[in-house]
Amino acid sequence: MTAGSFLDVDASLSGRRWVGPAVEELRLAEAISQAADLFEPTARVLARRGVPPEEAQSYLTPKIRDLMPDPRHLKDLEPAAARILQAVDRAERVAIFADYDVDGGASAALLIDWLRQHGREATLYVPDRIDEGYGPNPDAMRTLAQNHSLIICVDCGTLSFEAIAAAKGADVVVIDHHLGEATLPEALAIVNPNRQDETGELGHLCAAAVVFLVLVEANRQCREAGRRAPDLMQLLDLVALATVADVAPLVGLNRALVIQGLKVMGARARPGIAALADVAGLDVPPAAYHLGYVIGPRVNAGGRVGRADLGARCLSTTDVDEARALADRLDELNRERREIEAQVRAAALAQAETRGLDGPLVWAAGEAWHPGVVGIVAARLKEATGRPSVVIGIENGEGKGSGRSVRGVDLGSAIQRLAAEGLLLKGGGHKMAAGLTVEAGRIEAAMDRLGELLARQGAGSDGPRDMRIDAALMPGAATVDLVTQIEAAGPFGQGAPAPRFAFPDVRILHARQVGTGHLKISFGDGLGARLDGIAFDAWDTAMGQALATAKGARFHLAGRLEISHWGGRQRVELRLEDAAAA
Repeated sequence: MTAGSFLDVDASLSGRRWVGPAVEELRLAEAISQAADLFEPTARVLARRGVPPEEAQSYLTPKIRDLMPDPRHLKDLEPAAARILQAVDRAERVAIFADYDVDGGASAALLIDWLRQHGREATLYVPDRIDEGYGPNPDAMRTLAQNHSLIICVDCGTLSFEAIAAAKGADVVVIDHHLGEATLPEALAIVNPNRQDETGELGHLCAAAVVFLVLVEANRQCREAGRRAPDLMQLLDLVALATVADVAPLVGLNRALVIQGLKVMGARARPGIAALADVAGLDVPPAAYHLGYVIGPRVNAGGRVGRADLGARCLSTTDVDEARALADRLDELNRERREIEAQVRAAALAQAETRGLDGPLVWAAGEAWHPGVVGIVAARLKEATGRPSVVIGIENGEGKGSGRSVRGVDLGSAIQRLAAEGLLLKGGGHKMAAGLTVEAGRIEAAMDRLGELLARQGAGSDGPRDMRIDAALMPGAATVDLVTQIEAAGPFGQGAPAPRFAFPDVRILHARQVGTGHLKISFGDGLGARLDGIAFDAWDTAMGQALATAKGARFHLAGRLEISHWGGRQRVELRLEDAAAA
């Protein structure tokens, strides 16, 4: 990055320093712009990703076949696919044991859809978050094994030694992505790119993407046997949803899967996803943002505060009426979840601020905090502080928590080490998210130790309040054509942040409150061009109050550009994130 602050902003209205791209990055962007005939802002996005000029056009139009690995490189994948096909051929009873989040629900729906295309139905089992906790448990597996000859565990199972051993008389196949230990349960097959004996090259895939690879192999075996194979491309809406909702990095194969999955989703062929979009009032083509913040939270709501299997059932149903009923119930539960989350978030943030936000770990713990929202609140703390965050709910002397990490810091391995050291009753996850169970009396010691482990990985070494600016623009340059081209460099999300632009020295034309505490502004450059912007939940912030009374004053503004659809027309809008006096 540049040595000085971008636009000389050392302390914005939100207390952040603005920093711009490095000189080397600017040179690469110029070369990309010339070689690929792209707008300079678009070239900046590609330069930040390290895309060579000669690969710019192919990056904008990724193809799954060019990025797809040979699935058989994953250990146990071939026998897993063969066993699933054997169950189809023999009309065996198959049970799918799925995690209660979006990734688990989408993984289950993938298998249910694929089996249905072979004329087979499967039993869906999703454990209750509060009564059973995460992953397979001995009682459930023992019961399923009595009536099923094959149990497929998705998005869970890699560490479920006792539960898998309890499934006497049934074969167990695990398809997962959570970190494994040196030894594995005695299952027929464990397909997991994050097994310790894997290379880790595919460790960024969510569970649904791993299930997709298993089905790619199953289709290959079908074709070799001269049989019809289901159309896997039509299942990519589920893979895209899981990839974004599980905060998997949107790079490489993940990016191609999400791009294609969004196209499939736009056709509205899956009743459950279409119903969820309708109940959320989504009337524009779905984007990655909608998967993570509109559809995903509703799928998750059942597992958080309602019936655990509602999300998976909604994603897998083929009945339009059932889909609508399930989507309505999930939307209702999501509203309930938001109310609970708001209460826990306020308490957790106050506690974390008292403890301090500048260390390698931000954490909070409280009595009776609902276990269904601690993960969301941890994500909010992470977003607010730029630090790995853990939030723990305590009940009956035991804390159950969830954590979220930042780029470059492997939270899952650190949590797993804590469990191995005996500070946790259990814990695990992946790089960006993890869960834990801890005795209430050991929470402080466990979090201190976790902070030490994360500090060794570099957590807390960067300025938490720095804001990265990709380029400066004038309002007249923010056109629909520009934003459309920039969106081709997406989708944006985890591991691939959307570009942030600064609008220097612009005049605030008006500012007002809209909705429940949102800030709406209009600004211009004095040359006739003007742009609207919105900052959510910002009216009562220092930035909101400064801009609310700033009519005619000049400011530097920073945020992300979006295309809004209103009255059949498209126009560019700034998602305002920060401001500084000019």
